[in-house]
Amino acid sequence: MSKRSNNTSAVLAGLLAGAAAGVILGMLYAPEEGKETRKKIKDKANDLKDQATDQYGKLSEKAKETYHDVSGKVKDQYGNISSTFKETVNNVASTVKEGYGKYKDQAVAQATDVVKDVESELDGLKR
Repeated sequence: MSKRSNNTSAVLAGLLAGAAAGVILGMLYAPEEGKETRKKIKDKANDLKDQATDQYGKLSEKAKETYHDVSGKVKDQYGNISSTFKETVNNVASTVKEGYGKYKDQAVAQATDVVKDVESELDGLKR
């Protein structure tokens, strides 16, 4: 969960705890019969529990939506980067092949010239 969601959860928990404490204190000081006060406290606690459950469900759903949105974006970016990388590798390989083909003939020609020069020199030494 993100930092923002954690902060929201903490604030929500604090508000609910404060509300529960306020309700309980108010009921305890109210001039009613003990049985009736306990019933009200129990009912209010159940209401607060239901509210907390609802809020948790909403936050949980929001976190899931955010996760799916972010993971979808990450997957898209990975696909884009992967395609770009493959394209770049193919371009480099193609350029290397072209360069090899172009300069191979020149290298062979120069090597042939060197071999001829060496053969000429060796023939000159034999005489």
